[in-house]
Amino acid sequence: MATIILNKNNFFNNLDIIAKYCKSVDKIALVLKDNAYGHGLVEMSTMAREYGIKRAVVRTQREAKLIEDFFEYILVLGEIPTSASQTIRYTINDLNSIDDFAKDTKVELKVDSGMHRNGISMDELEEAFIKIKARGLLLEGLFTHHRSADELTSEWFWQKNNFEDAKKIAKELAIKYGFAPLRFHSSNSAALFRNASFDEDMARVGIAAYGCMKLPEALDIEGFKPVLSLWAKKLSSRKLKSHQRVGYGGDGEVERDEVVSNYDFGYGEGFLRVCANGYKTPEGVELIGRISMDNSSFLSSKDELLIFDDASVVATYASTISYEVLTSLKPEIKREIS
Repeated sequence: MATIILNKNNFFNNLDIIAKYCKSVDKIALVLKDNAYGHGLVEMSTMAREYGIKRAVVRTQREAKLIEDFFEYILVLGEIPTSASQTIRYTINDLNSIDDFAKDTKVELKVDSGMHRNGISMDELEEAFIKIKARGLLLEGLFTHHRSADELTSEWFWQKNNFEDAKKIAKELAIKYGFAPLRFHSSNSAALFRNASFDEDMARVGIAAYGCMKLPEALDIEGFKPVLSLWAKKLSSRKLKSHQRVGYGGDGEVERDEVVSNYDFGYGEGFLRVCANGYKTPEGVELIGRISMDNSSFLSSKDELLIFDDASVVATYASTISYEVLTSLKPEIKREIS
C-alpha cells in the first residue's frame, strides 16, 4: 500500500503564520475532524502537542476520545454525548436537541449568523439559554461559521456583524441566567486572515494549518506549505509497443514504445478516478489509463513514485477542492512523520 509522509517542518511553518495572526499560540484551535483532513488524527495531534497547541476541534466523540490526552480543550461539532466529560465540549446545533444532552455536559452554542445550515437562529437565543439552564448544562461558549470567508464578497462582513450582535445578546443573557463569561469564536482559516485585528477567544483553523488553503488573489496569504505528500511503490513493469493500450477499457494508449509500471495507489485508497484525465505527478510523470481500485499505471520505471505533494494541484485535475482530495485518503494508508 502507498505511504503518506507528513512534513513536520512545513506544519510548524504554517502554525507560525497562524499564531502571528491569532497573536497567541493559545488561541489556535486545530481542526482535526475527519482524520485530520486525511492526514492522520493521532499523527497530527502528536505534532500539534509538540508545537504547543492546546485546543482541538473534531466531529465525533470517538475522535475526541482518541486524542483526549493530547489537548486541554476539545470541541465536538456533530455529536451528542452519552455522558459528561472534563476535557470535551459538545456543540448544540439545534434548539430541540438540548433535552438530549446529559446533565453537567460542557456545551457551546452554535448560532446561525447566515449560513443557514447548523445552529440556532438569532431570535432563539434566550429560549436556548433558558433550556440550557433548566437542563443543567454547563454553557461555555457561543460560536458561528462563515459561509463565504474564502470568497471575494461582502458576505463575510455581513455575517461578522450578525455575530457581533449575537455576542452582545449572549453576554447579557449569560449574566441574566447565571453563566460564567462565555468563549466566543467565529473564524475558520479564511476568516482569520480577513480580520484586520483578531480579537476573539480562539480561531478554528483547519485547511491553512495543512498548507492547502486557496483564496482569491486579493485575499491570498503567502508562505503556507503543504504538509502531506503521497508515495506509491511499484507493483510491476512492462514494455509496451507503440499504440498498445493500458487498463480497463484500454483507455490509455501509448504513443511510442514505453515502459509502463503499476503502482499501489488506486481509488480504493482515495485516488479520485476523475484524475485519470491527463494527471501528471509533481515530477511530470504521466498517468496512463483508468485508475483502478488498488493501483494505477504511470509512464515510469521508478521503484517508488511521488504521486502528489500538494492536494490543491490534484484538486484542479479532479475539478474539486483540496478538502475532498485529502479526506478521501483512507485511514489504512501508512502515515510517517518526517
